[in-house]
Amino acid sequence: MKEVYQSVGWMKHTNDVIKQVFDASDIKVLVKVNNRIVGLGRAMSDGIFNASIYDIVVHKDFQNKGIAKQIVNHILEQLKEVSCVHIISTTGNEEFYRKQGFRKVKTGMARYLNIELHNEYLE
Repeated sequence: MKEVYQSVGWMKHTNDVIKQVFDASDIKVLVKVNNRIVGLGRAMSDGIFNASIYDIVVHKDFQNKGIAKQIVNHILEQLKEVSCVHIISTTGNEEFYRKQGFRKVKTGMARYLNIELHNEYLE
């Protein structure tokens, strides 16, 4: 899993961090090719009103093969009874999520402790 994150430049995802975030997630998806993890995703939900999808990541060598779409569809199928599903896209991937049925939120807000993320994602 760490190799997948690092292949796209997410270097802060250590083994300990990956274990913590996946242990805390309600839905976990791993995609394997020849027993090698090449894609992953996760989500957290209250099961009724709200859910948030995180870390839709596909190894750089396996991108543009429909794997991310399969991950999102699998997660959404598990959340089909949840009223609202949120996702924050990484810069440049907004159109991918639009094609999956997501739209911008008029009242969405966030807080980032990391100044670089603050500057990239907040108005």
